[in-house]
Amino acid sequence: MKFFCTVALSALLATFAMAAPAEEVEARAAGPTLYMAGDSTMATARGASKIQGWGAYLAYSMKGIKVVNKALGGRSARSYTVELRFKALIDLVIPGDFVIISFGHNDGGRIKDNNGRTDCPGSGNETCTLPDGKTVVQTYVTYLTDAATALVDKGATVIISSPTPRNICAAGTCTYTPPRWVEYSKKVVANTGSKASFIDHGLYVANEYKRLGKAQVDRLYPIDQLHPGPEGSELISKLFVKAVLCTNSVLAPFVKNATDTVPGACV
Repeated sequence: MKFFCTVALSALLATFAMAAPAEEVEARAAGPTLYMAGDSTMATARGASKIQGWGAYLAYSMKGIKVVNKALGGRSARSYTVELRFKALIDLVIPGDFVIISFGHNDGGRIKDNNGRTDCPGSGNETCTLPDGKTVVQTYVTYLTDAATALVDKGATVIISSPTPRNICAAGTCTYTPPRWVEYSKKVVANTGSKASFIDHGLYVANEYKRLGKAQVDRLYPIDQLHPGPEGSELISKLFVKAVLCTNSVLAPFVKNATDTVPGACV
């Protein structure tokens, strides 16, 4: 009898070990999910806002994948980490999911101001200690490498996207200088490994802005030179798709559109 009970218990435990939670089974059956983590330039605006983030439009270009926008205004690699938003995302993903990460607009500034957003300067694992003598701040590269590595360890595929540019035509001529976050993003990908890749979204947007010219680009920014309105962000979303198709990104199989039907030019 003791032997029978032991065998029965072992079989029962094996069944539980193999069974996935019901919500996970449902999610797998529905296909992968594409999560987005970023700042206001990606975030979906609520209410009757004059500005909009490009993440609000990406789902219209995708097929066979659910798009969930977790971007939030005012966030940086540091604050998204400290507020445990990356942790929540890591807990959420399952094998086969994808995550787009794009920060940079709120990551600069003076570290001594302690605004909760500025990263420690540096392209590696440098650290900064705030005047309180207790708070240690990491670099952009460290914050995103830690997040990307944890997401990959959960079975997700990570796409690090360069930040979208401001209105590069505001001064009169349309000129673009890649910010330091571009090289930092490439370093994050190198640190993370083969399950991470880089999309130079900012370059694709800047090239299209140069083609459009100042008059048309100015019209895309209704309140300031950083936050596009709906028309601008819809274009910016399509230019992300263009970059995905042109580079044959891991997201390319989920794009509805043919390369030649999407605005922009391959780089």
